Amino acid sequence: MTRSDARVVEMYDRHPISTAQIMAKLKALRGGLDGLDPSDLYDHDQDHYGGLDANRALARRAGLKPGMRVADFCAGLGGPARFFAREYGVHVTGVELNASRVAGACELTALVGLEDRVDVIEGNVLAVPLPDRTVDAVISQEALLHVPDKAGALGEAWRVLKPGGRLVFTDWIAHRPLDGADTDILWQGLAAQSLQSIPGYETLLSQAGFELEAGEDLTREWADILEGRFKMYRALREETSGAGLPAGEEAFYRAYVRLVDLVKSGALGGGRFTAGKHIRGGTED
Repeated sequence: MTRSDARVVEMYDRHPISTAQIMAKLKALRGGLDGLDPSDLYDHDQDHYGGLDANRALARRAGLKPGMRVADFCAGLGGPARFFAREYGVHVTGVELNASRVAGACELTALVGLEDRVDVIEGNVLAVPLPDRTVDAVISQEALLHVPDKAGALGEAWRVLKPGGRLVFTDWIAHRPLDGADTDILWQGLAAQSLQSIPGYETLLSQAGFELEAGEDLTREWADILEGRFKMYRALREETSGAGLPAGEEAFYRAYVRLVDLVKSGALGGGRFTAGKHIRGGTED
């Protein structure tokens, strides 16, 4: 495992949102875990910006339909994967680097009876353990910021997609280069590295063979979303610490404060990209 991979794994091993935390919350709210529906998890397992509305936006752009096969790059605890499977009738394979997140995702998926439509497997998005041309869509949310070789990850998306398939993802974008201090605090606290701009991602997508369909700047809406998420994390830190559960590293909270400031000032932001694997002349470009 590389230094970069190890830092990502370490951060998420200590992350305040965990399978144990979700189950404790459900038990407190419901008195038990019997008879859970996938929707019972939605308030707790969507660890990305924008929640269910963000999922729906990606699903629309990916053109999800019943029976499709979807790969979720950096799937975490599998919240979006379960949502897509339940709400759109697709089969989702999540690829996740962190072994404890994989185990937690599988536990939550079994808890709500979606094992036949959701698999979260351990793997690296730079070497995806899926065959060529086997999925209709690749989706990812705020995860490629952890991947040092973004061109490699986009190349893997191209490889596993069927001709005509779509890649739809959100990620941090840099509107200007960060100084050394900000680069370090975001690396130490949030394992962020090699951030791209919108034009930078558009170039990488083209180089990977994709045809860009849309590149959207989400910075304005993310400013409010991130401020709200930080308040949620601070409350969750108190709650998880009191319950003896992982509460997140001190560096995580320091970095999140700076992230909110950088997004509100317009230095950093978010982007949503939709790109197609279009085949011309009977061959893959």
